[in-house]
Amino acid sequence: MTLGLSPQAWKRIHKLALFLITAFAVIITVVPLIWMVINSLQTSNDITLGRVQFTNLRWINFRDMWINVKFATYFKNSIIICGFTTLVAGFFATMAGYAMARYRFKGSDSYSYGTMATQMIPGMMFLLPIYMTFMWIKETIGLPMLNTYWGMIIVYTAFYTPMSIWIMRGFFATIPKEVEEAALIDGCSPFGAFLKVVLPLATPGLIATGVYIFLTAWDELLFAWVLNTNTNAATVPVGIRLYVGQFQNRYDLLMAAATISTLPVLITFFVSQKYFISGMTAGSVKG
Repeated sequence: MTLGLSPQAWKRIHKLALFLITAFAVIITVVPLIWMVINSLQTSNDITLGRVQFTNLRWINFRDMWINVKFATYFKNSIIICGFTTLVAGFFATMAGYAMARYRFKGSDSYSYGTMATQMIPGMMFLLPIYMTFMWIKETIGLPMLNTYWGMIIVYTAFYTPMSIWIMRGFFATIPKEVEEAALIDGCSPFGAFLKVVLPLATPGLIATGVYIFLTAWDELLFAWVLNTNTNAATVPVGIRLYVGQFQNRYDLLMAAATISTLPVLITFFVSQKYFISGMTAGSVKG
């Protein structure tokens, strides 16, 4: 049933429907961010009463936010932990993803399925075992794991490596094997071909994996909250959480902290947007 409409008319309706759906998705995504920024420049009383004023914007909220809870410490901790997690998990994902895409070895299928099966287990179920393991390590060999950078880096690396492996595997699978074979004929070793030929071609996948790891680690709260009992290695989400109840629910400072913590996420995504999208969709054609 065509309702008497021509194919061209149906195409226009289809495009209009897609435009409206996309516009709706953009609006519901962007409006909360805009509202967050606006509220970061209001007084706590105005936010509580639902008032918005633009005549006396409180830029001082950002200064107060930075001082009251030592937000600079949390920001530094997040940069260090998320940065090293990105490097370590990205390295493991690159090596394992390449092996899964190029080689068939005994147990390769079981390894592949087992890697993805780990993503089906709720992360909360690991919380108590990890905490108890960290306590056991401290009591047994004297190595502190709680309230440390390396403790958080180990946890985040373990969590984000499996999905990163599959992102890299899908991307390596799109690179023709003939490229490596040509490099081998020209005298490269297998590792040399991987390092000099495959990795440069896999740059979009590497960036996509790095962005995924960094942004996911940046937003994580549960483990950062439980595995840190002081500010030594507590991250930005923990710092934001402290504004709830500790300072009489200072919503103005909470919004300012949320705005500051969102900036690295937005900058990272927009700078690497092209590579991120191409890397995340690489495995959809050939895998």
